[in-house]
Amino acid sequence: MLLHFICIRVQKTSPTSAFAMAARTIIIDHGSGFLKAGLSGWNEPQMVFPSIVNYVPCRENPGPSYAQRRVSLGIDICHPDTFSYPIQRGRILNWEGVEHIWSFVLERHRREHEDFPVMVTESPLKEPADRRKTLEIMFELQDVPSILLADQLEMSLYASGLLTGVVVDSGYGLTRVQPFHLGRPLRPSGKTLEFAGQDLTAYLFRSLFKEDCNRHNLFQLETVATTQMSKCYVPQNLAEALDFRQSLPSGSDENNTYQLPDGTPVELTPMQRLAPEMFFSPQVFDLQGPSISQAVVDAILACEAAMHPLLTSHVMACGGNTLYPGFTKRLYKELIADHFSSTKATMWVGSNRNFSVWLGASVVAHLSSYKSEWMTKEEYEESQRL
Repeated sequence: MLLHFICIRVQKTSPTSAFAMAARTIIIDHGSGFLKAGLSGWNEPQMVFPSIVNYVPCRENPGPSYAQRRVSLGIDICHPDTFSYPIQRGRILNWEGVEHIWSFVLERHRREHEDFPVMVTESPLKEPADRRKTLEIMFELQDVPSILLADQLEMSLYASGLLTGVVVDSGYGLTRVQPFHLGRPLRPSGKTLEFAGQDLTAYLFRSLFKEDCNRHNLFQLETVATTQMSKCYVPQNLAEALDFRQSLPSGSDENNTYQLPDGTPVELTPMQRLAPEMFFSPQVFDLQGPSISQAVVDAILACEAAMHPLLTSHVMACGGNTLYPGFTKRLYKELIADHFSSTKATMWVGSNRNFSVWLGASVVAHLSSYKSEWMTKEEYEESQRL
């Protein structure tokens, strides 16, 4: 079963003692690939599931028109060709799908808890119209009492416990780099690269299945997801890693194979195992833009020279792609060897760094310094009358 594509993972964790008795906030971190949600004060989100919706014909109205379709969460096994991602590259393309997901999250929490305030994290790429639409959905359709829209990269900074440093976030849709000083972004030094986890997924689809590639084929989805999660890694030197893998006798590495539906084993190529190299050598995979290491260097150099030593000593890696074995070690190595050997560079790496945005929001929800940035429903209604 495609658990990571279809089902919701509900965490059975406990609230941290520092916040156990504090007023709770429902936190929704909605990324391009996954949604993380839960109550503030917990040590990780209680709900984690793919940001996927599907549309299937209603029994009462089986026709193909928009009005005759029903939206639901995840992949429908009976109609696997109907799913899509409502957020792509950090931009919301399907508001109906987003509203359906948010409604599901809030309904789950309201079954057991009172009407808590809501914090929604948002991409720095969001336009003012997106913020207005978010407020409209939350206040007019979901009837939340108050809301705070929080910048995702800023929340990752707070998750590290720091106020100054460089946040390096690589998720499903985007890879972003942003220097901060005393909690504020140093603009316009931030860098956004439009290659991320979905590009690695696309490469594996094309590489593994070639002309038979079908992004809605459940077996192919499962094979690619398993390969990414359990077989891929970042080499410290691409040429040496390729030479090593090519020198191995066929069948000598059990992690080097996957099985076809009929049970036939197929051996992965060296480049399939080393696919996360694309973050450090995008040109090898015909991708545009600088490597993630170069993006970090460019972001730091765009800041005042006096800030460089402080920024390089606080580089925070977060996002799901940084979990690939060898990722943070390679990033540190390239920053030191090629650019900042004369300064003390330090990588800050948390075990839950794929949840950094959500964890930072959980901290901010209890900070009195953010009190003025919350908007109540009364304030929203007053603004609509003006």
